[in-house]
Amino acid sequence: MRTARAILRHEARLMASLVRWAARRTSGTGTRFGYAEGQGAMMSGLAFVCVVETVAVSVLLRDWPAVERVMLVLDVYTVLMVVGLHAASVVHPHLLTQDALLVRNGVRLEQRIPLHLIKSVRSDTRYLHDRKAAAELDVPVGSQTSVTVELAEPVTHFTLLGRAREVSVVRLHADDATGLVRQLGQALTRARTAPSPCPDRPRPAVPAAARPAEDAPRPRSGL
Repeated sequence: MRTARAILRHEARLMASLVRWAARRTSGTGTRFGYAEGQGAMMSGLAFVCVVETVAVSVLLRDWPAVERVMLVLDVYTVLMVVGLHAASVVHPHLLTQDALLVRNGVRLEQRIPLHLIKSVRSDTRYLHDRKAAAELDVPVGSQTSVTVELAEPVTHFTLLGRAREVSVVRLHADDATGLVRQLGQALTRARTAPSPCPDRPRPAVPAAARPAEDAPRPRSGL
């Protein structure tokens, strides 16, 4: 039941991404770094194949109207899902905020990495990834990642179905990998060189003349 809810929630968010895409709106605030250009041609080709299949199935099943209607609904839904996957990638870019980097992959993944946990960041183009590496999170686009982020302390990553694991290396793809590395490096420098809050200053000593009368030393009695 939990798996079914997760899948239904994911598909509902894909449909919402279609609406955002049509309205040319993106999700979240911060400096945006897109990653959808690398998969645009592939997703367009896949959507075209699905449309051709829909037409072909409708022609083949024209003598069975009831079956044809059912298959038409399923095929149209499949086309919407394919377009929704691309739309989700467009409207949910990576985000760099004042205190964190949000690594995204459509509506399937949003990994928040606090800046103070990032040890290093570098441009690193890779096409092969070790899926068995337990402490690594790979977020490729078209089987490619172009940025590697190493962490001083691990963060918890939750999969689409809610499984948790600790990761200390995150690899992602960005259309402008150089710009992401540069701006993230600048943000890390600012975070590390920010002045610490000033400690409370010691209270100045109160002059004897300004002390209350009851605090002034009493004269000794001659008796």
